[in-house]
This record gives sequence, C-alpha cells and structure tokens, in this order.
Amino acid sequence: MVPALRARLHRIVGPEHLLEDRDLLPSYETDWTRRFTGSAPFVVRPADTDQVANVVTACRQFRVPLVPQGGNTGLVGGSVPRAGEAVLSLRRLDRIEDFDPVAGEVTAGAGVTLQALQEFVRPRGWDVAVDLASRASATIGGMVATNAGGIRVIRYGPMRHQVIGLEAVLADGAILARLPGLLKDNTGYDLPGLLAGSEGTLAVVTRVRLRLIPARPARAVALLGLPSLAAALHVLQAIRRQAPGLEAAEVFFPEGLELVLRHAGLAPPFPRPHGCYLLVECAGADDPAPALAAALESAADPASTLLAVSRPDRDRLWAYRERHTEAISAEGIPHKLDITVPLARLADFEALVRTRLAAAAPGARPILFGHAGDGNLHVNLLGVAPDDETADDAVLRLVADLGGSISAEHGIGIAKKRWLHLTRSPADISAMRAVKRALDPAGILNPGVIFDLEPPTAADEAAPVPGA
Repeated sequence: MVPALRARLHRIVGPEHLLEDRDLLPSYETDWTRRFTGSAPFVVRPADTDQVANVVTACRQFRVPLVPQGGNTGLVGGSVPRAGEAVLSLRRLDRIEDFDPVAGEVTAGAGVTLQALQEFVRPRGWDVAVDLASRASATIGGMVATNAGGIRVIRYGPMRHQVIGLEAVLADGAILARLPGLLKDNTGYDLPGLLAGSEGTLAVVTRVRLRLIPARPARAVALLGLPSLAAALHVLQAIRRQAPGLEAAEVFFPEGLELVLRHAGLAPPFPRPHGCYLLVECAGADDPAPALAAALESAADPASTLLAVSRPDRDRLWAYRERHTEAISAEGIPHKLDITVPLARLADFEALVRTRLAAAAPGARPILFGHAGDGNLHVNLLGVAPDDETADDAVLRLVADLGGSISAEHGIGIAKKRWLHLTRSPADISAMRAVKRALDPAGILNPGVIFDLEPPTAADEAAPVPGA
C-alpha cells in the first residue's frame, strides 16, 4: 500500500483499524466453505457510515478495489478477496437504534449480527422475520446484500421483503439515504430493493430499517420419518391446510443424518432409518401443538413421528437439521450449491440429481437438505476437488432443465458465474451489467462477483468445464 493511502486511512479509521499484519488477516480471507480464499493487501474497519464513505472515496482515488464483508458467512466466494482486493469490514457498524414498538420497526447497523438483533427485539415483544442457522455470525448488512432466505421464507419471505429503508455508500463515496423509510413510498425507483441481493457490487449497505413480526412465543416442532421426498411433500400439503401457524418446513435424508449422528454425537431419532425426514415448526400466540397434532394424525405414521413443545425438546429435534452444515464441513471441503426449482418438481429433482451425479461424477457424495416449503434444496458435494466443477455443471444444468434457479439464497458470487446464463437471458445480464456500469463505472466494489463487467468472448463461452 502506498504511504499516502496508508496515512489517509489512518486518519479516517485510526491505525488500530487498518490491518496489514499478515497474522491478522486470514479470518477475513477465507469463506465458510474453505473452498474460496485469497490475499488482501489490508483490511480496513470503519466505525460508521461517514467513515465508510471516506474509505471508499480514498480507495477509489488510489484505484484499490474493495470487497465489502460482514460476518463472512458467505458460501460462494463473494465475500473474500480473489485478486488482491482490500477487505472493507463492516463489523464495527453494530448499533441498534430507532426501535419503534408501535410500528414494529428497527434500524440496525450493517455489522449487527442476526442473533444480537433477535436478543434485542424479542424481550420487547417482536422478532426478526428471517432466521438462519448461522445467526451468531451472519450480519444484517450481509443478509440484505445477499437477500438471505433461511428457514421462515415459507411464511415471511426473504430479507428483501423485510427492508423498509436503508443507508448505503455508493462507489463514488456518496451516501444514499433512504432512512427511516416508509411502508408506502412510490417516489421513483426502489433502490433499497435493488441493493438487496446485489452482493456488494453496487453499493456498501451501512444501515437497514427492518419491519419486525410480532413475537410468537408458543411453538411446536415435529420430526417425521417418511419413505421419500414425495411422501414428505404430501404430508406438508396437509399440514399447510390444517396448521395455519406453519413457519418452517425442512427436509433431509439418510446420508446427511448419518453424518450428523457421527459428528455431533446425537442419538438416532427413530429406531429404524427412513428415506426422508421432514421437520416442521408452527408458532402462534396460543399453543399451536393441537392443530399440528391433528394435521399429523391424518397424514403421518405415529410410530415415525416426534412432537416437541418445550424449548429443550424443540432444540433437540432442530439439531438433526441445523447441524448438517458443521457435519458436512467436518468431512471435507464441500462444493455448496443452493438451488430452487418449482415445488411441483422438487421430488423429481432429488431423484434425478443423484442419477446425474452418479453418471457425471461417480466420486461425488451428494448430501442434500433444505427448505421443502419453497422448493430450495442445498446440494452439498463431498469427495470433489475444489477446482473440479464437473459435478457442479451436472447439478446446475439439471436445475435449468427443470425451470429452476441456480441460486436460491447464497447468491452467485464467483462460484456460479459460469452458469448465470442458464437461468438469466442475455437481456437480463446486459441490463444488470448496465446498472453496474452506471453505479460503479470504475469497478471498485466487489469486482468479478455475479459477472465480469465486460461480456465473455466466444472462446470463453466455449471453454470446457474445468475437471471435465
């Protein structure tokens, strides 16, 4: 880093928040999968929006590209340096302010973790609509930037649906101020909606105004062992009709459960194995267990059904699903492909993807789990070299064939750029590139994420898939 830029950043954030010591940087340079890593010349940690704006301005003037980073829980390589970019860490933007108990709204800094926000609003009678297994690390800014989904999309929608207003720093250092935000405001383009899911490529989100949901303290969780995903979806259909408090519907399979039992030391949930497992949670102001039990009575086998009401028992059932990620990571470095297909094709996809993988990449071990209510499965591939994309190609082309999306929650990052054209038309991609050029003509913000700024050549399009 040139001395003039160093001196300027020292004035902006203080010497202690400009990290250049190589021993301090590794946690910022590798994402959760451990598959994507790079080397940053420095990490800068501003404390507020003004400091973010000044940092962005300085780095732009010195032509230093930036990777905005929150909790670094990304899974597609979009939150870590790839080609010498500096890391703009937003973790110090951790203030929670302007809580409105009447409207059910709150403003959170980009660095506030989901868990911290939950712990702030829940004693006050409210809750955050989006919930994730990575709640202790995932930050609100990152969740907006990736339009995070999680386990409650079936009832409340993804993060974009919760955003009332936001504050962000544009690539030229200007501050976009859409706070506090209004539920009804039709004055021009919906810029907060545009930034949600933009993966830090258009602006740096610094503060977010969120709608909250009323806390629903009464909860019931059921875990069912079923012969197949098709059977699980049939049961889920009955639960949706008869249990109006349904908030989550998760599925996983025997190979994933085996990993969880082995790595987490849990006891098997049932005496015998099943082809598919469905976990559902219902919530309300009053006890939802009777309605859930009634729905299960007509749709499920009592011998393969567990119902929990107390918090310890609910947590015990959730552990079979939520500990999948750590169990998979304990086995090796996975390829993580979160996809979505029309719900009517979800069971077809689950069967077909196993067949396609067996043919295209016999060494791949697929571990599937996901959100049954919205057509989103997480396809985790073990036994595949980090740079071998043969299995990825087979999975994502199948998704496109079934009319789905190659990314349901995690974004495109750099992991899925090669396949963006499968589910986005040339006109779509051209329009997105035009927006990027308009807001970030110098390409300083997260360059190379989602797509390259210049379109690929015909030779690039025809290049063989690495590892094929």
